[in-house]
Amino acid sequence: MYLGLDLGTSGLKGLLVDETQKVVGEATAPLEVSRPHGGWSEQDPADWVTAAETVLGTLGQQHDLAGVRAIGLSGQMHGATCLDASDSVIRPSILWNDTRSHAEAARLDGDPDWREISGNIVFPGFTAPKIVWMRAKEPDNFDRIAKVLLPKDYLRFWLTGEHVAEMSDAAGTSWLDTGARDWSDALLEKTGLSRDHMPRLVEGSEVSATIRGEIARRFGLREGTPVAGGGGDNAASAIGAGVTKAGEAFVSLGTSGVLFAANDRYRPDPPSAVHTFCHALPETWHQMGVILAATDALNWYARLVGSDAGRLTDELVDLEAPGRTLFLPYLGGERTPINDAAIRGAFLGLEHATDRAAATRAVLEGVAFAIRDCRDALAATGTTIDSLIAVGGGSRSDYWLRALATALGVSIDRPVAGDFGGAFGAARLAMMADGAGEEVAAPPESETRFDPDPALTGAFDEGHAAYVAARQAIGTLS
Repeated sequence: MYLGLDLGTSGLKGLLVDETQKVVGEATAPLEVSRPHGGWSEQDPADWVTAAETVLGTLGQQHDLAGVRAIGLSGQMHGATCLDASDSVIRPSILWNDTRSHAEAARLDGDPDWREISGNIVFPGFTAPKIVWMRAKEPDNFDRIAKVLLPKDYLRFWLTGEHVAEMSDAAGTSWLDTGARDWSDALLEKTGLSRDHMPRLVEGSEVSATIRGEIARRFGLREGTPVAGGGGDNAASAIGAGVTKAGEAFVSLGTSGVLFAANDRYRPDPPSAVHTFCHALPETWHQMGVILAATDALNWYARLVGSDAGRLTDELVDLEAPGRTLFLPYLGGERTPINDAAIRGAFLGLEHATDRAAATRAVLEGVAFAIRDCRDALAATGTTIDSLIAVGGGSRSDYWLRALATALGVSIDRPVAGDFGGAFGAARLAMMADGAGEEVAAPPESETRFDPDPALTGAFDEGHAAYVAARQAIGTLS
């Protein structure tokens, strides 16, 4: 068996798979976020350990964990988890959705070295500006820092006693030379740190360390069980969905929206607000376009009209051309391609003919056009998308996937029911660390394929052009 552990913001999930990749066990433990001040988002790493103890204990009651051949890790990215010289946690981990370091991020990003070396804009959610904030606001804590770990890598430390990170997660710190797949001494120095403060780096499919004897004995694992490097949450999810080669991509219609494309070369383009990170496999990179409201936008609209999202989308049957009504889904700002935290959404072109169904279509189209913006940003770097898998709650809507396929001009596959997320990808990376080839990360079987509607392609092109014009117009009002 192989074990994948996925440390999310709201909980930790453990997934056991057998040698055929069939899921044979599953356990979860909830986590809560502390928000002591506006814009702050923190978790106590001790709670991650407690969650892991719960998950391993539950799985150990269901299965003999001595049969686990290797463990893989996936987790929320960007969190700053600081340890002192005795490996004690200095303060609660500052999470990916914490915005306190926005001023520090802007200052770092104003130095062209950061984009040049890391390949990305320095966003407030990334790790480096959080440490700069600590240096200014909590100097005593900063002076105690001996190691900075990412959330899943703190779990690795608890499991193995080793300070190790892997490339996909490290690329989201702003300290990684993403093209060279190594820490940048120059960028570390700019934040008052050195390579000594960083964990050693491995590839996601490599063995990073082995389980400590105490942990093995406590939960019935084999002594010396290897732990794979693993991956950041999106990279691990891509391994779970079989998105590993150039031309392959997935679109996630969750609370936010992600267009994730695998690359066989390094193609950074920071001004487009595209994330260019290392993938969880050697000599492979990936790009992500991110929108901040996907199903979040639909759920907002459903509350507005006193309905629920499923009912609204079920009322739509045949795909229609976009109407005059436009929706811009910037309810809390936008990431790709405009990187504007202040911009806000809007309905435009409302008229007497705009009924509930027309407004629902406008919301779905607006999200589809925002993802097309991401696709265009990726395409500007030379990235092509030949196959696309849809995941997330919004992928249950046939209408939405038909609209998205037509807006993007590419067929979209919805997988058969199953778990193809971060925990499953982590288990696959564990298989690779145990000697399996990358072919274990095959795409899932397709349940339904949604092809672009050639009769409506032109209308969706015109709709997107109107969307772009509207986006540029409301940007002046923010």
